[in-house]
Amino acid sequence: MKNNTWYFDNEAIQHADGAFIEWHNHKFFDLVFQGKVFHGEIQEEKSEERKLVIKINHRVFHVRKKHELDDLISALGLDTPKIKKIKEFKAPMPGRVIAIQVKAGQEVKVGDALLSLEAMKMENTLKAEGQGIVKQVFIDEGSIVEKGTVLIEFE
Repeated sequence: MKNNTWYFDNEAIQHADGAFIEWHNHKFFDLVFQGKVFHGEIQEEKSEERKLVIKINHRVFHVRKKHELDDLISALGLDTPKIKKIKEFKAPMPGRVIAIQVKAGQEVKVGDALLSLEAMKMENTLKAEGQGIVKQVFIDEGSIVEKGTVLIEFE
């Protein structure tokens, strides 16, 4: 038996008999169900992940088609994202360090602010792209750094 499970806003539903779609182009469509017409639009498509974000009559839905391998992948723990450990953080551009938001011994996670760097008269908050524990901060506030300079080392 073919798997007809779809997820609308993370809620499982089965295929509805009697419903069909009339396409106007690659983005706009009408969903016809029991004689009623619902106007739809594809807002975002992620084919490889079997996901769509659609808008039907001004309401947004997150749709995902369940695959036969989903349960196996989940049981093996392969569906959890891998977070990389960072070893060092280098200056992505030349500039002046305005503020340092971390200190030795502090644990950082993905997206945590590490420091603020002024470059080309703009303040840039630089964030962690992985996780780790700060081992050493090599710069002080006010330091001028070149692109590629190691600013922070992690354990």
